[in-house]
Amino acid sequence: MSRHTKSILDKARKVFHYDALRPGQEEAIAAVLDGHDTLVVMPTGSGKSAIYQIPALLLNGPTVVVSPLIALQKDQSECLNQQNVGGAAVVNSLISPKEQEQALTDAEDGEKEFLFMAPEQFSNPERLESVKAAQPSLFVVDEAHCISEWGHSFRPDYLRLKNVVEQLGHPTVLALTATANEAVRNEIINRLGMRDPKIFVHGFDRPNIWLGVEMAASESKKRAMLLERIRKTERPGIVYANTRKHAEEINDELNNVGIASAFYHGGLRKKDRETMQEQFMNDEVEVIVATSAFGMGVDKPNVRFVFHFEPPDSIDSYYQEIGRAGRDGKPASAVLFYRSQDLGIHKFFKGSGQLGTDEVQRVLDVLEENGDTDKSELKEKVDISKTKLERALNRLEESGAVQIEPQGTVRTVIGTETLADKAQEASQAQAERHEAELERIENMRRYAESLDCRRAFLLNYFGEHVPATCSSCDNCQGTGTERAQLIAETRMRAAEEPVTQPR
Repeated sequence: MSRHTKSILDKARKVFHYDALRPGQEEAIAAVLDGHDTLVVMPTGSGKSAIYQIPALLLNGPTVVVSPLIALQKDQSECLNQQNVGGAAVVNSLISPKEQEQALTDAEDGEKEFLFMAPEQFSNPERLESVKAAQPSLFVVDEAHCISEWGHSFRPDYLRLKNVVEQLGHPTVLALTATANEAVRNEIINRLGMRDPKIFVHGFDRPNIWLGVEMAASESKKRAMLLERIRKTERPGIVYANTRKHAEEINDELNNVGIASAFYHGGLRKKDRETMQEQFMNDEVEVIVATSAFGMGVDKPNVRFVFHFEPPDSIDSYYQEIGRAGRDGKPASAVLFYRSQDLGIHKFFKGSGQLGTDEVQRVLDVLEENGDTDKSELKEKVDISKTKLERALNRLEESGAVQIEPQGTVRTVIGTETLADKAQEASQAQAERHEAELERIENMRRYAESLDCRRAFLLNYFGEHVPATCSSCDNCQGTGTERAQLIAETRMRAAEEPVTQPR
């Protein structure tokens, strides 16, 4: 119990009508109220929103909430306005400049407690000055794993937030994410410039979700196993595939056997994606077959299964996606359909676009010759891909060679004589990151091929307490012998089959 317990519980009950707080919430809220930068790692559906909403009403000054999804910003602000808890507004590209300025003015005048903003909004110097004038007391970074290149949803715009925080006078920073292992947590802390942060990790054990892996020696066998499992499993559910082609093919096969389904991927028009998602949310289709483009901000309580036709590139991604099952607390299942060849696709992509010292040096040469340079202009002068440029700049910023302003201007901050050494240092740092990416893929393989408790594997990965027993995974139910034989078979096939580039 902290000195803030009474005020926290009063707000929780009287304003937000919570009967009680969930494990970890009060401690995190108290840390924020004590002025500590705070990192909270809790699965979706565990109540992370309350961790910023309650202290927002107990602190003087507005709360800025940075979120990557415009739809999620809209939903959260509308919910807060319905609760009449101080007023909320969004500042993003879908509302007019006049409305944006009005929202910022209202925050400065104390008429809006919550400002929901996309990270790219801070690239506008006038917008940043308006936020600064409002004197925010709390700066919330939602989906904070987006700042980590080791995370599963990296967004370069999040990298500018450290400078934003400092230009705002470093209000208390609260970072929220549903999945982050130790490496990702450390990167979130460093990239946001969090000072002596309090870290809370809770709620990763979801005992209502049964965990399993179906091993297959061939692609055709795996697809048949997936369809049979869907046919026998209570619906609605989600099927994840790594490629658009597979998502569409599986969707067609489900419809052909009389199971109403839809597909979702980044190649669809925005309107079509919204239609597919709406049909699934309204139970108009029983199954949605999707790439990783589907899911962030989706909260459908009655999802009875999440099946993966192929493994994602990391345990972080896998846990985030299976966590969309069983949010109503009722039994659900998460099954990975696996053959070891599937991971070759991830290794193929991780192996492409490596960063050489000569490319980093070209970036530094242009900066040395031109002085402060906009990123878009820098890309044209250096003539390398956008991805490589981002990697080069990120490594150079980490080494202290350059500073990137919120509006995207890059400038060198060290003497010319040391720039050449920084090029080598940045290239080596990128090589180390590449090795870390391959290790994440290897962890996914270890999970798929493990003969031990799968729940213990996941909880160990995220650094949470492991229960003594598990009655809800395939290995603890004694199916390991057959799996060991299949592992041997699939490894033999993997050695014989080439990796093909997906479409």
